Amino acid sequence: MRKPRSIAAVSAVLALVGVLTAAPAADKPPITTGTLIEEMIDLRGLTYFPSPSFRTAQFSSYDRRSSLPGGPGWFANSDGFGGEPIPGFEKVLKEPAADGSGEYIIADVAGPGAVVRLWTASISGKVRLYIDDMERPLYDGPADNFFRRPYDAFPEAKDLDPSLLKRTFYQRDAAYAPFPFKDRMRIVWTGNIQEIHFYHVGVRFYEPGTEVVSFAPGDLATYKGTIDRIMAVLSDPDKNFAPRTQEPPRTFASSLAPSEKRELLSLGGPGAIEVLTLKLKAEDLTSVLRQTVINVICDEFPWGQVQSPVGDLFGAAPAINPFVSLPFTVRPDGAMVCRFVMPFRRSLKLVFENFGRQTVEVEGAALAGPYDWDDARSMHFRARWRVDHDLVASNKDVQDLAFLLASGKGVYVGTTSYVLNPSPVPTSGGDWWGEGDEKVFVDGDGIPSTFGTGSEDYYNYSWSSPDIFFFPYCGQPRNDGPGNRGFVANFRWHILDPLPFQTGIRFTIELFHHERTPDLSYARIGYHYGRPGLTDDHRALRPADLRASLLQIWEPAARGGASNSEFYQAEKIVKERGGVRTVRGSLWAGGLALFWDPKAPGETRTLVFKVRETGDKSVRLTLAMTRRSGKLAVFVDSKSVPWEGGQAIVDLFEPYRVQLRTFSLPKMPFSAGEHRLTLRYEGAPSGAAAPEIGVDFIWIQKE
Repeated sequence: MRKPRSIAAVSAVLALVGVLTAAPAADKPPITTGTLIEEMIDLRGLTYFPSPSFRTAQFSSYDRRSSLPGGPGWFANSDGFGGEPIPGFEKVLKEPAADGSGEYIIADVAGPGAVVRLWTASISGKVRLYIDDMERPLYDGPADNFFRRPYDAFPEAKDLDPSLLKRTFYQRDAAYAPFPFKDRMRIVWTGNIQEIHFYHVGVRFYEPGTEVVSFAPGDLATYKGTIDRIMAVLSDPDKNFAPRTQEPPRTFASSLAPSEKRELLSLGGPGAIEVLTLKLKAEDLTSVLRQTVINVICDEFPWGQVQSPVGDLFGAAPAINPFVSLPFTVRPDGAMVCRFVMPFRRSLKLVFENFGRQTVEVEGAALAGPYDWDDARSMHFRARWRVDHDLVASNKDVQDLAFLLASGKGVYVGTTSYVLNPSPVPTSGGDWWGEGDEKVFVDGDGIPSTFGTGSEDYYNYSWSSPDIFFFPYCGQPRNDGPGNRGFVANFRWHILDPLPFQTGIRFTIELFHHERTPDLSYARIGYHYGRPGLTDDHRALRPADLRASLLQIWEPAARGGASNSEFYQAEKIVKERGGVRTVRGSLWAGGLALFWDPKAPGETRTLVFKVRETGDKSVRLTLAMTRRSGKLAVFVDSKSVPWEGGQAIVDLFEPYRVQLRTFSLPKMPFSAGEHRLTLRYEGAPSGAAAPEIGVDFIWIQKE
């Protein structure tokens, strides 16, 4: 974050916020640790422009050479690895000593405010957190612990359930553990600037005069009941999130022929949909989820405040990719649930349009009820999908992709990215599409008030990890692999850290790939609430936008993290041909993969490969993970070899998706000539009927 840079700058920004705010902050109840924790599940509260108002900004380790929008250094990428040309901090307090250790200001700002999000991929050194005029720091300890699990440092947290904390307040590599402050907040990092030091600090800056009760460790005991209740909801919103309305749901169902557009629900206001559930049925479900568009039209506007393919709206596309988060759930049976509240003053219509070539069945239910529409503060829910096909991603010709360019007043509440990444490099070190930073300009920022350090960092994970995960506010429900190749879906919801804007917002994320990659598609939604009168850059969807995105047949490339590798297609080198089959599809290298249907544990299949020259090599197996996949052990030249990490067996079972993952063996010496790789079936989970083992290819890499 470049602005604000000082306490004086913060005061000037907040004075403007105070001028633009209708109601005096003194009339409002105080902001406390408890009220902020209550906000962590208050989806209805997001429908009203905040009062007292606030700005949300981010301090981060972004590359300080990015100082002129669109100019030299705008896509610079030295943002926390160590040894940056310009230290990635607000201020240098003490230059590095002989041992390399220095002291740096991460943030030093005037209150009233609150820290609402922390994140790190990795950070060495120590952190000190000061609030108000305290002489001794509130937190003084390892920096990595502070950014990942800050409440754990306080003895008062001993009575909180650690297993719930780590999947609710702590989400992947981020922490949503609020620290309100009345007068001042200062974070100081002490460490070696040549070592890794990635960080984000999300801060709310309240309008002047807002009463804030500063955080004290005793709050964790005082508000324990609140914390326990909020953690219960966040850990299982399907079960524990309670809508306010007692009205029965309004159900609807219809069949849509190709090119047909039909209104399926009409409501009179004022009111709000609190929960919307949809399910589509068709022979080719993946296609209709992208080619059936939902329009949510409030108060007789000419275009829907929501216009999106049905599948994309719910945070996981393409196909059905089950996950649970606070505002959205996608269930294994194809039911999709939205808990973002959709208010309206006079009317709301749900209109569906079939852009595809097959008939689609639409089933739904809207839990709607009364809503107190406030002519000064209420906002419509908005989610307008956009896509760019046929992009050329690159590490040289980097570009900013717009998620939302809006003029008016509103609050930004979430983001999804749906990427088709056709890179042929079979590892994240080469096929990573998300090196780019988020850049958010609010209310005329000269430099983004939110400036990130990488796309995965924005989505609360790090190091281009390909694994499937989901938390209340973030997730990666799809990633085909190997590495980050294929279809990838990411989401992040801004619930505790929403981005209010008084006059406008420009939300962009860089498209910054590890290498030049043509034919990349990037679909996305910037979810927000907007006051009537807000306008944006949305373009009505066209059939060409909604075309089916298809992976093309590919061959793995020996570049990036796969340099110095030789690849062997499993179906070409399997020794025993009985009981094996080939499966066709564009997910597999060369369009084919070897599948084996073992009958009992202990059964084996052997792959024979040749090594060209004697030396140390790494052996990697790119394997299929499916709902029928079993467990596997491996032998090299009849010798049992552990998988990398030391485990004897890998479990390939994946109940909901088909994906490719690469599993490595420890580096070992090989002589030139022929060698045997034997796979032994070790059984399957109870959920895997008719077990199978899928092997796409193996690769031998010279270190």
